[in-house]
Amino acid sequence: MSFWRSVPGLQAAATYQRGWVVKDIVAGVVLSTLLVPQGMAYAELAGLPPITGLYTSITCLLAYALFGPSRILVLGPDSSLGPMIAAAVLPLAAAGQDSARAVALASMLALLVAVLMIGGAAARLGFVADLLSKPTIMGYLNGLALTILVGQLPKLFGFKVSAEGLIREIHAFVRGLARGEAVAAAAAVGIAGVILILVLQRWLPKLPAVLIMVLAAVAATSVFDLAAHGVDLVGDLPRGFPPLTLPDVRWSDIGPLVGAAAGIALVSLADTISTASAFAERTGQEIDGGKEMVGIGAANLAAGFFQGFPVSTSGSRTAVAERSGARSQLTGVVGAVLITLMIVLVPGLLRNLPQPALAAVVICASLSLADVPGTVRLWHQRRTEFLLSAAAFLGVALLGVLPGIAIAVLLSILNVFRHAWQPYEAELGRISGLRGYYDLETHPTAQRVPGLVVYRFAAPLIFANAKTFRKRVVRLSRSPGTRWILVAAESVTDVDVTACDMLMKLTEDLQERGIALVFAELQDPVRRKIEQYEDQAIPASRFYPSVHAAEDAFRAGAPDHRTPGEGDV
Repeated sequence: MSFWRSVPGLQAAATYQRGWVVKDIVAGVVLSTLLVPQGMAYAELAGLPPITGLYTSITCLLAYALFGPSRILVLGPDSSLGPMIAAAVLPLAAAGQDSARAVALASMLALLVAVLMIGGAAARLGFVADLLSKPTIMGYLNGLALTILVGQLPKLFGFKVSAEGLIREIHAFVRGLARGEAVAAAAAVGIAGVILILVLQRWLPKLPAVLIMVLAAVAATSVFDLAAHGVDLVGDLPRGFPPLTLPDVRWSDIGPLVGAAAGIALVSLADTISTASAFAERTGQEIDGGKEMVGIGAANLAAGFFQGFPVSTSGSRTAVAERSGARSQLTGVVGAVLITLMIVLVPGLLRNLPQPALAAVVICASLSLADVPGTVRLWHQRRTEFLLSAAAFLGVALLGVLPGIAIAVLLSILNVFRHAWQPYEAELGRISGLRGYYDLETHPTAQRVPGLVVYRFAAPLIFANAKTFRKRVVRLSRSPGTRWILVAAESVTDVDVTACDMLMKLTEDLQERGIALVFAELQDPVRRKIEQYEDQAIPASRFYPSVHAAEDAFRAGAPDHRTPGEGDV
């Protein structure tokens, strides 16, 4: 009973307000018109039959409505996950020739993502979403956008290519055009679909651009008899809803799928946390990373048992739901019910939808992933961050989607390490008439206190930067007349064993030259760590509560500081 009382969906139902019903139902109707074409398109992007996108949309909406903490977030098939799913599934499914096996593999992939998410929530690993920095995410999504765009171009023009890798796909597409393999009617429908969606999204953003394009494409099929002109159509979808099924895969498939599941889980979590945070600011909700992981895990678990594939949050679909007046997850439930009724009662509703129209949906989604202005801003503001973004972009574009996400994570971690290795540091001085201490390089009027060097080191003091710290202190100690080197240590949040040993040796070396190394504002937990490594590693007389207190002691002629073991308390 205590478990069920803690289920977010049941808690939301207990506090549901009657005035929300009409708004949620209307928003659900609007949302379903977007979910159907996008679900089908993203399923094909993942190399799966279009109907699996609808199965996935239904199950994940219902599961997240029950176990997801956000009242408005919309989960479902996502363009950013499609290439990752295809990269993991298609090589194991005979390059997509066995659709039943591909569906089983994709479903098992969803179950593995669910296990990672729920297990991660139990282990409080929600912080792993922070492993992807914004520049690397930007580069990854830019590379993903280009990969998706190039992969959909042949379908947009009505023919197929057999190639792997961005460069080969571009070459195969150009060669297909040169050989006259493109279908003129298909290209007309696809290009017109892209233009229509982009124009409506730009000039009439409140209108359902994707739905309008889909309806126009279906109408064009009837009016111009597109099938007779060589345009492939979606055709009748299977009637009904699949039974609960455990995916039938080989044990040898699990290993390759686990790595892909980890990448998908990371991308899905980062996307969900960022989207949920953005919408929570508008509604006043608090974001709990652990609960979001459970919600995502439940959505993937449901999809995996009903012939679905991994899902993530969609910012665009969530925005549509919000603009349509959604107040709770009843919106998603309404959308799921309507899609179910469609595939049960009228599975042939979209039989005349041209395949190039689905390609147009995917291409427009890929364009929304790219952030060219943001990349340009990185170039002007932070060249190092731009290089990280460019490396992530090239990793996805040249090596593939799954290696690309691994490169993005690695680059983010290395960037954190770089900041720890080469942190901000400065020699500080006083400005006449002003309180505080100022960087001598950025404040030319700041003056040193004769005989006292004030040095700020803004990072944890660890093995990676211990030598950097030592070299700078030794260099500062060579200033004529130096008697004290005072470390402004308010930003030193940790000292590891390597750094502690370095500090002991540095203290002794400086003392031999008649220079005292002292600290101000070192946090008590950090100081206790130093004492744990070695008692009296740094004498108590070398610590001051503030830089001002240390300077006052220096000006008052504090006694020379002795090396450890000579009577210091």
